[in-house]
Parts: sequence; C-alpha cells; structure tokens
Amino acid sequence: MPSLHLNAPTQPTSSPHSLLPFLQSQSQQTLNKLYSRPSACLSIFRLLAPLQQQIIMNLLWLESTISSSTMSAWVYREEKKDYDAALSPLFRLHILATSPIKLALNGTFKTSMRQALTGGGTTGSFGVPAPSDDNNLPMTLDGLDGYALERWETILHYMVSSGTGQTSMRPSKDVLFLLQQSGLMVNFQGALQITSAGFQFLLQSPHAQLWELLLQYLRLAEERNMDLVEVLSFLFMLSTMELGREYSTEGMTSTPQVAATHKAILNDLRDYGLLWQRKPSARRFYPTRLATTLTSSSPPLPTSTGLSSGPKEGFIVLETNYRIYAYTDNPLQTAVLNLFVSMKYRFPNLVVGSITRDSVKKALNNGISAEQIISYLIAHAHPQMRKNNPLLPVTVQDQIRLWELEKNRLKSQEGYLYTAFTSPADYELVLNYARQLQVVLWENAAKRCFFATLDGHANIKNFIERRTGGNA
Repeated sequence: MPSLHLNAPTQPTSSPHSLLPFLQSQSQQTLNKLYSRPSACLSIFRLLAPLQQQIIMNLLWLESTISSSTMSAWVYREEKKDYDAALSPLFRLHILATSPIKLALNGTFKTSMRQALTGGGTTGSFGVPAPSDDNNLPMTLDGLDGYALERWETILHYMVSSGTGQTSMRPSKDVLFLLQQSGLMVNFQGALQITSAGFQFLLQSPHAQLWELLLQYLRLAEERNMDLVEVLSFLFMLSTMELGREYSTEGMTSTPQVAATHKAILNDLRDYGLLWQRKPSARRFYPTRLATTLTSSSPPLPTSTGLSSGPKEGFIVLETNYRIYAYTDNPLQTAVLNLFVSMKYRFPNLVVGSITRDSVKKALNNGISAEQIISYLIAHAHPQMRKNNPLLPVTVQDQIRLWELEKNRLKSQEGYLYTAFTSPADYELVLNYARQLQVVLWENAAKRCFFATLDGHANIKNFIERRTGGNA
C-alpha cells in the first residue's frame, strides 16, 4: 500500500459547523438510526473538516480494523496535533468505533456511505422524483429563487422593522414562535422586538442564519411529538436533491407517525422558503436553493439574502461629523440602518442619515450594543472607506461607546446598610470582618456606616450578635 500523508493545511482551520455539536450531543442509538440513511451520511460528511473527510475515505473501503499506530504513521509528525484533534469529533459522532487501539468506521455509517457514493438500494433516501405532470407547467429556477428570497427576507425584514409599524408582511405564527424561542426577538408590551442576539443574527451569513433557526427547530422537535431522526433525515435529504426537479411525497413514509412528521415538516419549511408547493395539500414539492445548499458552501440564493445583499464590497460611508451615506436600494439594509441611524433623506440608490445620541440610545434600549453597531459599520464599509487607517473615524467610535457608558453608569445591587455603631472601635471591628468576607460594596468612615452584599448579611449579623450577646 502506498504511504498516505494526512497532513492538515498549515493555515488555521475554520470553526466546525454549528450542527455538529448538536449531533455530538445525541445518543449512539439515535445516530445509528440516522446513519442508516445514505443521504444523511453524505450530508454529514460534507460538513466535516477536510482532514476528517480524508480519514473517513481512508477507512471506508477497509474490510477490517486498522491499528491506531499504523494510522498515525501516515501523518507528518508536525501535524500530529491536528490529526488527534480531528479524530476526537469523529468518535463523539460515533462515526469511528470507540477503540483506543483499533480504528474502524461505524458499520452502519460505512454501509450507507458506500451506498451514497456508489449508488444502489431502493430506500428513497435522496428523494423520490415525481413523474412529469402534463396538467401544470414546471416551476422555473427564477421562480423558485424569487419565492425563497421573498419568504426569507420577510422574516429578516420583520425582525428589523418590528415595533416600528413599518412591516407590510408578517411571517407565520410558527416562524414568530421560533424567533422568540431562539431569543432573537422578545415580547415587549405586547409587541415583538429584536434583541441583541437578533441583531447579531442579522450580521451573520445567510447559511449561518438559516442553520441557527433550524437548530432551534430541531430542539423543539421532540416537544412537538416529532421524530428527531425523521426531521434530520428530511433536512439532509433536501440538501442532496437536485434544484429545479419536482419530488413526490409518496414512497417517503412507512408509518402513519412518520407521515404526520413529514407533513408537519413540509408545512414548516414552506414558511422558511426551503421548498415550494403548488398548494399546501399537494403531494409534490420543489426544493429551493435554500434547501439544496444546506450542507454545501454554495450561496443559498443567487443574490445573497440578509445583510449581505446589495453591493458585496460594502456600501456605507461614515464621516467625522457622524453623517452616514448608504449606497443601497435594498429595503432590508435600510431598515437595519434605521435601528441606530436617524434617517434624513432617501434617494433611489442612496440613503442619508446621522448617528445621534437619541438614535444610539434607541438602539441600546433594544438590546443592541455599541460594539455591534461599530462591527456592522466596519463589515459594510464602502471600499473608499477601507483606504482609511483606522477604517472608521475614531471620534465616532469613541462617542458611540461613551453613549453606551451613559446608559450603564448607574448600577443597582441589593444589600444591607450597617450604621448607628456605638463607637469607632465597634465600627472598625465589624467592617474588618466584612472585608475579610469580601462583601463590602461601600463604606464611609466619617459617618460610621458601610454597605454589604445580600449574601454576607447572615454572617455579619451573627458576628454582631455574638459581640453584643444577642442584644443587637
């Protein structure tokens, strides 16, 4: 056998996909059931780091185990640390059999992965293509992209415009419930408002945004009496489907419970723009680009949704007088700017506004931090701005942080005030005891009083009672 060197790339590896920690938290029984689906194995394989993929491919066609020492011999010595780090997640995912001496792939995973790569089987794991329908014209790719873009941007636009009365379209109640459960929005005085986590969500890539919502959807699956394996399998099946092809729901279910789960999934994913149906009761559906790119690095839409839409090179110019010029005609980007900018003028491809104390305070009251505002301005700075060093005017950055400090300059903490000591000696004695407990928050020697935390009161009270014989 030729020598194989599993040398990891020298540049820093990217962080693992957000789905992998969730899968690692599942039981081996759940994962084995999931690995019985070839589409699931292929999708998870896509989410792994290149070095982990190479390890799997070197073990996939072996009919017996291989010793750990032999496998380690294939690795450059300087890359041994990266190799060991790559093995650990594979064990936690139960892709590798747990043995410190012998290495082998999980038998179920190996069988399904081989089938995914070579074909064969009649499980319908990759979907059941629907026969041609002479009664309806096929859905075009542009139509699917437009539908997915409209559904997804409805969610994002509602998040940034909630509570302002500017929302013309409203997501379904199930989507709104998920946004609350994810902590991206909160019910404030009967109206949903975006949270600090929600604003951070808007700064992420569309892929990361989609998976953050889907992860919350997976966490709520069991509460809704949905089979988690079936939900995961359905998502992985969508990610391996062909864009522009119509698929049938028939032949995908085996029991009434599975059929009910699939029906619920179809209804939910339609709200997110992951699939399109002619009508809710239809037994056919088209996956959109949002679905077919779930486990790939391809963009989820031709023009990226969310805050990355519009000019990819950046569109914001910030001047030292706090004036902002945003070269965009995207209503979603304009709505986001409105969260912390006082808008002045709006032209067909230009929005003009100013960062003011009141506009920043409004953002701070909505849970948006000064650093998040600055990060957003940096992330979407115009190419002309990127010639500056520093990129943003320092005076503007400092002032935004100072406005945040104004809001946070007063802090309250519960505790007890100790006063009316009979003598300076008694005051110093009790104060020194409280200092030893590290519970003193404030003290004033001139007035013989100090303020201590709530947790320290019981010990201080007992100390005083012992000193006074219980007459305190």
